[in-house]
Amino acid sequence: MRLLKINKTPNTPGIEFNPETGLLKIEGRSIPENPGEFFENLINWLEEYYSNPAQITQLELFLEYINSGSSKYLLSIFRMIKKKYSEGNNCVVNWYYEEDDEAIQSLGEHFKTSLRIPFNLIEYV
Repeated sequence: MRLLKINKTPNTPGIEFNPETGLLKIEGRSIPENPGEFFENLINWLEEYYSNPAQITQLELFLEYINSGSSKYLLSIFRMIKKKYSEGNNCVVNWYYEEDDEAIQSLGEHFKTSLRIPFNLIEYV
């Protein structure tokens, strides 16, 4: 399986996923006009990845802003990871939020309490 790399734009986050290490990084703003079109590639890639996952899957999320359409797809991704976690696949989510960014912090807290998977909220300056 190959490395997945999607370059960041003003409206879409950068995505880098290394299947050998299990590290998925999502960084930037997520306000695509068509979130389904953007996130379906990642979801399909994850489904293929989970046929032979790394020992631990680690998500690193550095989101500046996320619209409701993107949030819906992110929840779908988290649910897939939760299902795989309940089947015995290790994972950890690191949700980074900027100091004083209450909206991103609150969204991270919502996902953390809803999902019940290893989920860290990490504030940075």
